[in-house]
Amino acid sequence: MDFTYMDNAATSYPKPESVYQAVDYFNRYMGGNPGRGSSQHTIKAGNVLLEAREALAKLFNIEDSLQIAFTYNVTDAINIGLKGILKPGDHVITTSMEHNSVARPLFYLEKQGIEWTKVACLPDGSLDSMDIAKAIKPNTRLICMLHASNVTGTIMPIKEVGKIAEENNILFMVDTAQSAGVLPIDVMEQKIDILAFTGHKGLFGPQGTGGIYVKPGLEINPMRQGGTGSLSEYLEHPDVMPDLLESGTLNTPGIAGLLAGVNFIMETGLDAIYKHEQELTEMLLSGLREIKGVKIYGPQDSKKQTAVIALNINDMDCGDACTILDYEYGIVTRSGLHCAPLAHHTLGTLEEGALRLSPGYFTTHEQIEYVIKALHSIAKG
Repeated sequence: MDFTYMDNAATSYPKPESVYQAVDYFNRYMGGNPGRGSSQHTIKAGNVLLEAREALAKLFNIEDSLQIAFTYNVTDAINIGLKGILKPGDHVITTSMEHNSVARPLFYLEKQGIEWTKVACLPDGSLDSMDIAKAIKPNTRLICMLHASNVTGTIMPIKEVGKIAEENNILFMVDTAQSAGVLPIDVMEQKIDILAFTGHKGLFGPQGTGGIYVKPGLEINPMRQGGTGSLSEYLEHPDVMPDLLESGTLNTPGIAGLLAGVNFIMETGLDAIYKHEQELTEMLLSGLREIKGVKIYGPQDSKKQTAVIALNINDMDCGDACTILDYEYGIVTRSGLHCAPLAHHTLGTLEEGALRLSPGYFTTHEQIEYVIKALHSIAKG
C-alpha cells in the first residue's frame, strides 16, 4: 500500500485478508441464490446468511438471529426503521449531531405529518441524556440517535437514553454506523428496540452490506414487497422476520465477506480493537495540539470519542488541505460537511466544514507520526 489511509469513518480499509477471500470464494465456487430452490449451492448460500445472522446476533447480544434483516447499508436500514414505524401525528426525538441518513428521512416525514425535535448537543458534540427526557411529549413514539458521531467521534450515552425510553414506553432506535465493531453494543442491556448497522466500516465487510434488528413483537411495515423464496403461493408479502424486511436477491457475496469481518472481530477481540484505536487517537490528538494554527473540534479525549477527529488549519480551506494531503503526501482524508450539516451547525463549522482524520485498526503508529509531520508542514506554509 503506497498511501496512508485515514478515512475509515467513510469505509474501512484495508479489510482483513479473510474478507477478500470469502467474497472471492463465494463468487468463484459457491454461487446460489438463498431461498430460491433446493440445490446444494442454494442451500450453501442460505447457510452463509444463517451464519452471518448468528455471528451478528452474538456480537450485539440478540437472542433471536431471525430478527436481523440484511439491508444494503445503514441508510437503507434507518429508512426502513423510521418509515416502517412512524405515522402522521407521531413525535420523534433525535440529537443535533445526526447524519443525513437520519435527518433527511425525518425531513421528508415531517412533510407527511411527523413531528421532529432535535435536542441540542454541546459544542463538542456531547449530549446530556436528561435533555432527551425533557423533550418527551405525550405523542412521542420514537427516540432515534447515533451511537458515535461521524464528524467528531463523540460517543453518545445510549445506555442512559435507552433507559429513559423504556421508562416512558417509547421505542429506541440506534444508528451504529460509527460504532459497530469498535464499541460494545448490547441490545438487551442498552434497551435497543431497533438497531441499524452498516457492514463496510467497523465490521470490515464489503460496501453494499448492512442490516436492521427489530425487537420481537414490534410491528413494522416493510418499505418494499416482492420475492422472498417463501410462501410464494400467496400474493400477500410474508409478515414474519426476516422475510418481512428482505425482498429480492440479497448481496450474498458481500454478506459472506461481512461474516468473515465479524469473525475477525470475534477472534481479535473487541477490546483489542478499541484499545488500538484509542491509542492512535491519543497519539494523533497529542501531535495535533503541538501544531500552531490547528483547531480541533469535538471532545479531544480518547475515552469520549472513537478514532475520528475533525480539524481546520489556520484559514486554509479544508478541501485544499485534503487535496494537498492526498496529492503531495499520499494521505487519504475527507473534507467538507461529511453528510452531517446538523453536526457542523452544532460545532459552529457549517460554513467552512472541516478536515476529518479517521484511523482504523490496521493503521500503524508510524503512519500517525507521518500524518502529524505532514500537517505540521502544511500549517507552517
